[in-house]
Amino acid sequence: MMGARQKHRFVFSFTLGLGLPLLLAVLLFGLPGTANANAGPAPRVAPGGDVLPQAGNNDACLGCHGQPGQSVTLPSGEILNLTINPDHYSTSVHGSKDITCVTCHSDITGFPHPPLAAQDLRDVAIQMSATCEKCHTEKFQLSTDSVHHQAMAAGNKNAAVCSDCHEPHTQPQVLDPQTKEIIPAVRVTIPQTCARCHNAIYEEYEGSVHGSALQGEGNPDVPTCTDCHGAHKITDPTTAEFRLNSPEMCAKCHTDEQKMAKYGLSTDVLETYVADFHGTTVTLFQKQSPDQPTNKPVCYDCHGVHDIAKISDPQKGLEVKENLLVACQRCHPDATTNFPTSWLSHYIPSPTNSPLVYYVQLFYKILIPTVIGGMVFYVMSDFIRRLIDRSKGASH
Repeated sequence: MMGARQKHRFVFSFTLGLGLPLLLAVLLFGLPGTANANAGPAPRVAPGGDVLPQAGNNDACLGCHGQPGQSVTLPSGEILNLTINPDHYSTSVHGSKDITCVTCHSDITGFPHPPLAAQDLRDVAIQMSATCEKCHTEKFQLSTDSVHHQAMAAGNKNAAVCSDCHEPHTQPQVLDPQTKEIIPAVRVTIPQTCARCHNAIYEEYEGSVHGSALQGEGNPDVPTCTDCHGAHKITDPTTAEFRLNSPEMCAKCHTDEQKMAKYGLSTDVLETYVADFHGTTVTLFQKQSPDQPTNKPVCYDCHGVHDIAKISDPQKGLEVKENLLVACQRCHPDATTNFPTSWLSHYIPSPTNSPLVYYVQLFYKILIPTVIGGMVFYVMSDFIRRLIDRSKGASH
């Protein structure tokens, strides 16, 4: 029989021997069935790298907000529409990925909802834009370096935020998952999106050679707003740096042989521009002093910015000599009628383009090597002759 003291020792030893390892296991790995319970399921990640919130059910929210006439009056007296069309949301990029309402409206946990802190509709948009960072961190961070964010930081509440360009309840898929390119149907709508704030510029663009092809024909080859200005990290187009970088911006399309071949346009535009005095100076400034302005012309000084016309356009096209003279006179006010004839356009001289210049260049390409080569041959032969004569004289 075991005495009382021995029983106590046995219980203590058994508890210490078995309990201590169990305690350590719990501390290290958690209780069975509860490991990583606080961590939640692993986040879903979209092909573009954006984090996708967990799927859920929006029936409870849409049971009310799917009904027409849902609204609230803000302190400013403005009416905030709270009705969400379930069909529109289900076909949006968020709805198609089963993203829940409370993913963005995380302060909504029951009914009645907490009161809005916003004073007016603009405050609502600004406050809700911070929600986008949860899933679209990279793009949100890019936007903080944009001209829009800088304007907002300076006190301009009308500067664009995420929801001004992307209506979260109806926003369609932007990028094709396979090609990573903007879906053509979305690409066509980009100018109208920018027009909400920049309508005067949009009207110029709409009538330009680029805008009319995009808006009227749905042509995917022509640039839309984001091709020149960017989508999220939009820089200030009034800076010297933007201006100096603009020739390379234009060259993205105009040096693309496949694209330009469709329209019979030369791909030598960048090469011929950089080779002349204007382009050489701009290139030097870009490399050495990118923040310093120069009065030498870049592409849009001659062709226009948003109202670029076909070169054959009788009113603005630079193929028309009178229009080209007007463009030259912006920098050269004393330019006469014959002044533009000294410019070879953006074509390298050939038998069909500037044939006189081409054959003069060809003549000199032949003449100069021949003359220099003859001189070298003459000098070398004379040198060899002298060596031979000297060696003969030394042998006598």
